[in-house]
Amino acid sequence: MSLSLLLTIITALPVAPSLAQRPPIPSPSSAPLELDLLTKPKDYVITANTIHPEGLTVPSLWWAQQNSEKKLLDNWIAYPASDKEPARVDLIVNQQIWSLLEYVERYDFVNRLGSAARNFGYNVRVFNYQKEPLATYTCNFNTSPALCSIQTSIKNKIGLQRSS
Repeated sequence: MSLSLLLTIITALPVAPSLAQRPPIPSPSSAPLELDLLTKPKDYVITANTIHPEGLTVPSLWWAQQNSEKKLLDNWIAYPASDKEPARVDLIVNQQIWSLLEYVERYDFVNRLGSAARNFGYNVRVFNYQKEPLATYTCNFNTSPALCSIQTSIKNKIGLQRSS
């Protein structure tokens, strides 16, 4: 390959902006998980048991729950955006199934449901019924396309937790 052809190819490649130029992705919400909303929902939240007779309830995660996530995804609580923070969905997973998954399978689950929620403008947090945070999918919706980040907590075999 000639030097001039190589230089043409290199200069034609798009240059990714440096990390300093990229808008930051916000931290995941620090609000506590409100499991009581699963049995006593308030008007402003949506759970897996919420049904709107007029049409599709947003965010719609039923399809994901009925398909491959049926045993893993037990329920969710969706909170609309407020003055204090963006819209979010708290997913509650079956801890026994979650603990059987490899890291890549957990990441795939968070990515698929996070992408589905992102399409409705929601961030995602994943918990078990002990209210332990397991993963997050957080986006900066002020960019197009939205910049998102996945964080997972990994418990090793002796029970110590680290975040990756």
